[in-house]
Amino acid sequence: METPEVHIDVSGNMETPQQDNKSGFNLSSFSNFSTRIPSLWELLRLSRQNIRPWAEFLQTSNFKTVANVSRLTNRIIRNLAYFQSNYLFVFLGLIVYCLLTSPLILIVLGAVFYACYKIKQNSTPVAFFSKQLNTNQQCIAVSVASVPVLYLAGAGAVMFWVLGASFFVISLHAAFYNIDAIVTEDMETFLTETV
Repeated sequence: METPEVHIDVSGNMETPQQDNKSGFNLSSFSNFSTRIPSLWELLRLSRQNIRPWAEFLQTSNFKTVANVSRLTNRIIRNLAYFQSNYLFVFLGLIVYCLLTSPLILIVLGAVFYACYKIKQNSTPVAFFSKQLNTNQQCIAVSVASVPVLYLAGAGAVMFWVLGASFFVISLHAAFYNIDAIVTEDMETFLTETV
């Protein structure tokens, strides 16, 4: 008894898989990097749309202590997720406060912005060590040159004060604000699903 012959068609075009060079620098992924990051104004606009009412944020009747550490951790995480836009504006408010109370830093920043405005207005390239600098490169050079002046004006101390004060105020609010009084767990999952 003879078995029937089976013919398998193995013809076709084969493509070799592309090598994924993980150790090398991929320029195409770097060029797409800027398209994924929103600008500062876009981030502020999105945060402003998601801000919670300030009366709810500052309602003193919702400030309570917590019974144990696990509940405290849960409360902090939930508050940071729910009030993240409010916390961002608290941070920005502390930055504005520091700038208004340290006039020397404000003068240096004003001079840098004015110099960049004049550079953009003139829009003439400048030769620097036989290299032509366009207007954006000139503005970057002015900004880099202003860093030592800002340091002498006390910007380093102001930056650390803003970071410390923001961390203190935000963590204090997140630890003591009873999020369970305004958001139930069912409502919280609904809010995270719709976003």
